[in-house]
Amino acid sequence: MEALLELKNIKKSFGPNHVLKGINLDIRPGEVHVLLGENGAGKSTLIKIMTGAYTKDEGEMFFQGKKIELTSPSDAMDLGIATIYQELNVVHELTVYENIFLGREIKNKIFLNQKKMKEEAARHLERLGQKRELLERKVGDLGIGKQQLVEIAKALTVDAKLIIMDEPTASLSGSEVEQLYATVNELRRQGIAIVFISHRLEEIKRMGDRVTVLRDGYGIDTLPVKETSADRMIELMVGRSLDEKFPKKDFTKGVAGLEIKNLKRKGSDKTVNLTAYQGEILGISGLVGAGRTELARAIFGVDPIESGTIKVFDKEVKIKSPRDAISSGIAFITEDRKAEGLILDQTLDFNVGIASLKTYQEKGFINLNKIKDLTNHYIKELQVRPSDQRLHARNLSGGNQQKIVIAKWLATKAKVFIFDEPTRGIDVGAKVEVYRLMNSLVDEGAIIIMISSDLPEILGMCDRVLVMCENEITGEFDRHELSQEKIMKAATGGR
Repeated sequence: MEALLELKNIKKSFGPNHVLKGINLDIRPGEVHVLLGENGAGKSTLIKIMTGAYTKDEGEMFFQGKKIELTSPSDAMDLGIATIYQELNVVHELTVYENIFLGREIKNKIFLNQKKMKEEAARHLERLGQKRELLERKVGDLGIGKQQLVEIAKALTVDAKLIIMDEPTASLSGSEVEQLYATVNELRRQGIAIVFISHRLEEIKRMGDRVTVLRDGYGIDTLPVKETSADRMIELMVGRSLDEKFPKKDFTKGVAGLEIKNLKRKGSDKTVNLTAYQGEILGISGLVGAGRTELARAIFGVDPIESGTIKVFDKEVKIKSPRDAISSGIAFITEDRKAEGLILDQTLDFNVGIASLKTYQEKGFINLNKIKDLTNHYIKELQVRPSDQRLHARNLSGGNQQKIVIAKWLATKAKVFIFDEPTRGIDVGAKVEVYRLMNSLVDEGAIIIMISSDLPEILGMCDRVLVMCENEITGEFDRHELSQEKIMKAATGGR
């Protein structure tokens, strides 16, 4: 079958940093082609070249057999190449049909032709199995899954022949993931090619036709998904065998480090009690909307507390703001690293030092050299790539951004670490590094709480698990009695 899009020997550098070192890739009509690689392998840069956001330094590109040069995203869109990013590009206050035609409105001489836009939007939504009733709804009132369908419908209005999906399931619930799978299958049936970027090996096995593995800027291999085991994909991706996906260590249980008693958040009618001990990783599981993140935000002082007590190593603390939490030795690695964990348009040393500036004050001034030395220390320890601390955080891959967020909290010398979805959107190799970091923190006497929607992760790394449903704890299980069935029963209200 003739390739829809073919890339030959694509190279790209940013200054001395060689990101792509000669990538060859061909995408066929009607296939789901998976791009797999560790964070920093070059996937994002390759996607931006395919969509015209970046220009290549070397190499050739062909679309439907004709040589092309993409100098802007509009060039790619004119060919029928569309991208749906992990952070959706929708305007919440506009309706579905207004979003679908945003920036490309159909006009009737002077005025907008709303009738025509609604007809076209409805036609493309129906291709995705959606009803006309969706047209007039505000996008902000829809769930993430439906918002994603709006983005896909937007791509169809430009007669997309190739749709690139960047981590499309990262923020979706179970039913929304199934909806996306059905949509991708329908697009494939219509002959539209899909480039699918994902770190979830189970969905790659389910959805992919072929997989291209990138490592350190090179294209390692392109293989049929059905004939390639998950372990083989991991080996190609990281360049080594990962014998332990969950490198759990056993520790001796110690003293209580964090005690929450009768904590009641403002706006909730439920109270929560929990105790986290040294020598354990305490997991908090539950379905989306169960109140897990809200509990963490309350402990960290982001959301107000109406009543209850918080003790850190037997000392009662009053937390009314994140500043109070930091002073009490609590760190919060949020699930949304881009919006809440980092200042994307600042340098790595700025981001690492921002939560611990008081530590580096000398006679009223900040000792920037000490912050730079500290940043270099954590860049080496956590193996951040690229290693230039002058880079802006925006220019790092997801996994390396997560490492900088963790470095920021390590710099505060915190005693309690709350990890909220710590491995969301990062590759298998980076996940193992995060797990090993958790082990080392436990070994040093820190309190670790891990909030996760990934049940294998909960089962693989936690010593004890609390399950939440509707803002209260509905189950508690030790490691030896953990099972997915018990967790899901408690997560749906069964005690």
